[in-house]
Amino acid sequence: MKNINAVFKRVVKEMLQDKRTLVLMFIAPLVILTLINFLFSSSSSETAKLGVRSVDTAVVKSLKVKHLEVKKVDSKKSAKNLIKIDDYNAILEQHGDKLSLTLQNTDQSKKSVILQAMQQSRVKLAMQASQSVIKAQARALKELSTQMKQLVQVAARQNPQIVAQLNGQNRKQTKPSVKKYNIKVHYYYGNKDTGFFDTLMPIMISFIVFFFVFLITGMSLLGERRRGTLGRILSTPIKKGEIITGYILGYGLFAIVQTLEIVLFTVYVFKLQIMGSIWTILLVNLLVAFVALSLGLLLSAFATSEFQMMQFIPLLVVPQIFFAGIIPVSTMVNWLQWLAHIMPLYYAGNMMLSIIQQGSTFMQVLPSCLIMLVFGLIFMYGAIITMRKYREV
Repeated sequence: MKNINAVFKRVVKEMLQDKRTLVLMFIAPLVILTLINFLFSSSSSETAKLGVRSVDTAVVKSLKVKHLEVKKVDSKKSAKNLIKIDDYNAILEQHGDKLSLTLQNTDQSKKSVILQAMQQSRVKLAMQASQSVIKAQARALKELSTQMKQLVQVAARQNPQIVAQLNGQNRKQTKPSVKKYNIKVHYYYGNKDTGFFDTLMPIMISFIVFFFVFLITGMSLLGERRRGTLGRILSTPIKKGEIITGYILGYGLFAIVQTLEIVLFTVYVFKLQIMGSIWTILLVNLLVAFVALSLGLLLSAFATSEFQMMQFIPLLVVPQIFFAGIIPVSTMVNWLQWLAHIMPLYYAGNMMLSIIQQGSTFMQVLPSCLIMLVFGLIFMYGAIITMRKYREV
């Protein structure tokens, strides 16, 4: 019991002396919970964009529901080209009595809005058809009633054959024709089995690359510093920039291998459909690895133990996944939208989604690639500056 008490007191004493650990331990969870509250409390009602071409007016009117923007399309481009170029969430076309719906299928919430609208449209049209039948039958009954009165009066004075004619008219019913629509669904990306997780897979690739490169780099450099290896290197005339560059090249080699492994495993094992080029995907994730590597080197300078290094993860790594595309940034409050633009994974997630799901080319994602490169260079320069505190000569 005495030994347990001694260990207990030592742990408490060390924790109380480490003010940063106490702040991160008690404040960080509150910050993360507050952030999640704002993220999930934001308006999630997005408007889906549906293009209609050569569709009956009655069908178009029945599709006018909340959160669905219906636009008439006059272009003769294919449905898939309209989705890719004009960013429609779906294209509805009509050929005779057949309707063809082509879904973009990259945003499951918008897909649900469109399919729900189609279902409501079918119900509305069925109700309208039923009302038309009822009205037509009412008119027919009224006409028959009038004819019956007239014929009964004539039958009383003339040939009884008229009575037989009356009976025949009573049996004869006019059935109004009701136009029925057959709907066939097509998909621009994926298929009917594509789920929510499939559309998030591109985001998760970049996040996994970022997380593990950051973690391994930061921990490794921290270990070198604690073992005294870094101190011995700094005691030589070598420049700080050369040290950081050497670390980036060394860790970068393993980061490249790790990135290739993650991307290729996801693409070929999970059978991820790619609309764009896999080489562009690899380039984007190598940039992600470079940013994570530079950030890991920078933050490792502020940690004195592996536990403190881990504390940066819930503050600087985990929040980025929320801004990478899991939750549409456009639905967030204004200050969160501004915050998203200083998150590297915001640009990485957007690039991965556009390449994999929309077939964007390298030139289309080049501006975001340059922004990612700037992030990496800033973190790298910060790591060089912080290296000064460990140089004794």
